[in-house]
Amino acid sequence: MACYLFLKNEVSLARFCHMSDLFMSLSLFDLFKIGIGPSSSHTVGPMKAGYLFCQELKNKGILTTTERVEIHFYGSLAATGKGHGTPPALLLGLEGELPESIDPDKIIARYAAIQQGEGLYLAQTQLLPFNEAEDIHLHWDCLPRHTNGLQIHAFDQQGTLLLSKTYYSVGGGFVVDDDEPDAVAHNLDVSVPYPFRTAAELMEHSRVQNLSIADIMLANERVW
Repeated sequence: MACYLFLKNEVSLARFCHMSDLFMSLSLFDLFKIGIGPSSSHTVGPMKAGYLFCQELKNKGILTTTERVEIHFYGSLAATGKGHGTPPALLLGLEGELPESIDPDKIIARYAAIQQGEGLYLAQTQLLPFNEAEDIHLHWDCLPRHTNGLQIHAFDQQGTLLLSKTYYSVGGGFVVDDDEPDAVAHNLDVSVPYPFRTAAELMEHSRVQNLSIADIMLANERVW
């Protein structure tokens, strides 16, 4: 299972980098994170996206004037998100929770409370009415940059759009803001002694340096 998860996340990230013409070097410890399961791209990423959205509302000074939020899931998040726990993950992220610090036993009860009409406590500051049937929308088509796309919109009391953000959950718990994709990737980019994009390049390093794959990976890991 661990091997499958590593490869699944690595492939998803690689696809995003190829589509974005970016290259990222990742540590194994970047891929293996504390999460809430069952899928990092469907829960960890969306929860972080919700949290990031709230931080932007705070930074722009429009958190307390927000009276409604609307969520749009695209592609895989729309098709399989309900079964993977994507809606509660994103909603609790909007309430200010993060995967590494949330009490997992709290998730089901809090999600049920939101569904029953107790409202969404945006960033633990602003209590909003929330109707899942009206405020969450599923789209089977994909956004341009990745199959795991989502959008969050914030509105004031008059229905004026205050903030609209698009995020991509690109695997391994990584989230890319569509407005700043390069910045996110560059924050993860480091110079490793044996960079490679393909298995063939990895094997070439092994042959030229007379090192095992484990030795090459250890040398790269020591950069972090």
